[in-house]
Amino acid sequence: MAAGIKKMKILIVGSGGREHAIAAAAARSPKAEKIYCAPGNAGIAAIAECVPIKVNEFEKIASFAKEKAVDLVIVGPDDPLAEGLVDVLEEAGLRAFGPRKNAAILEGSKAFSKDLMKKYHIPTAAYETFEDAKAAEEYLEKADYPIVLKADGLALGKGVLICKTKEEALAGVKEIMLDKHFGAAGNRMVVEEFLTGREVSVLSFVDGKTIRIMTSAQDHKRACDGDQGLNTGGMGTFSPSPFYTKEVDEFCRKYIYQPTVDAMAAEGRPFKGVIFFGLMLTEKGPRVLEYNARFGDPEAQVVLPRMKNDILDVMEACIDGTLDQIELEFEDNAAVCVVLASEGYPVSYEKGYPISGLERFADVDDAFCFHAGTAFDEEGRIVTNGGRVLGITAVGKDLKAARARAYEAAGWVDFANKYMRSDIGKAIDEA
Repeated sequence: MAAGIKKMKILIVGSGGREHAIAAAAARSPKAEKIYCAPGNAGIAAIAECVPIKVNEFEKIASFAKEKAVDLVIVGPDDPLAEGLVDVLEEAGLRAFGPRKNAAILEGSKAFSKDLMKKYHIPTAAYETFEDAKAAEEYLEKADYPIVLKADGLALGKGVLICKTKEEALAGVKEIMLDKHFGAAGNRMVVEEFLTGREVSVLSFVDGKTIRIMTSAQDHKRACDGDQGLNTGGMGTFSPSPFYTKEVDEFCRKYIYQPTVDAMAAEGRPFKGVIFFGLMLTEKGPRVLEYNARFGDPEAQVVLPRMKNDILDVMEACIDGTLDQIELEFEDNAAVCVVLASEGYPVSYEKGYPISGLERFADVDDAFCFHAGTAFDEEGRIVTNGGRVLGITAVGKDLKAARARAYEAAGWVDFANKYMRSDIGKAIDEA
């Protein structure tokens, strides 16, 4: 071991595929002495000590981190970030990676983020915000279609409705604002111009003033092949996106990325952590569809395996405001992630089915199985415990090779009610 390496105890908060990908990246660091995860899952348990603390039990998380002398807490999911977990941790004297509550509003309120973009001239779709369902209905009577309705708050990636007709839009107002299908997230609603083009996801590290862009990715939100069916948290993804060209990158760096960081600082909400830019590449240029205040899931599962940097170095630089001293580096390859879900997701599905074939991944270095919804049963077997069960990621020399390997590896795993899309990354064949 090299002399002078500071050994660290890490606590990762979360239980999904994103957190498994973060844990795997952290475990590769020579600094990682011990990794805990709260609450974790059956896959994370192979590389971290899982502790039965829920992501919304802030005081328990802080107490555990202090008791174990944890050097760095990494907060994965959106809800605890939006609700102020980082603030609680910092008040307890702990180092935490992720935005404070006043910065996590960038994802926590779509109305806030749209108003921010308007104020600072960051390119996005035209929009209106409503707190009154009747006013929204009156607006939609005269609107152009298709149109997009978005619940203002956090809705697990599902609070967005694309409405092709006035009738669909009026039904959407009822669903979001009156029936509260997405809970309190629907107390306010954003009505947005429908944009067409290629969607691209771009993740970035931010230290309050400096931004470092990770490699591009593209998610598949719809449940079924051909982008049909209901919106999900994500059925698969690939990286890099062939549609994210040098010209697109230059435009976004000038007019979107740095301006967003500067805008948050100017508002007295300096952002430290990960900003996820959801972009639409329109005929008129790139537009911001949404911001997330954390790693995307499953985008993290294709971006982090390609990153050359020590993730702990980068996260500490974000906390310390020294990100300008780091250059991000990524492998000159590609990655594809295919999500294995439970039949019926995202509506209703059964849990508790034993999973077979996981041992195959121990013998290869180009395919990874990231656990999203898994647990141990009473007999110690790994069983399904969610809608999205596993993310099968493979790397290859290019996207076609990675895609072929990912689907091959997806075939190694089996469980009752296993479901996956067969066309993740198919668009790359047309690029």
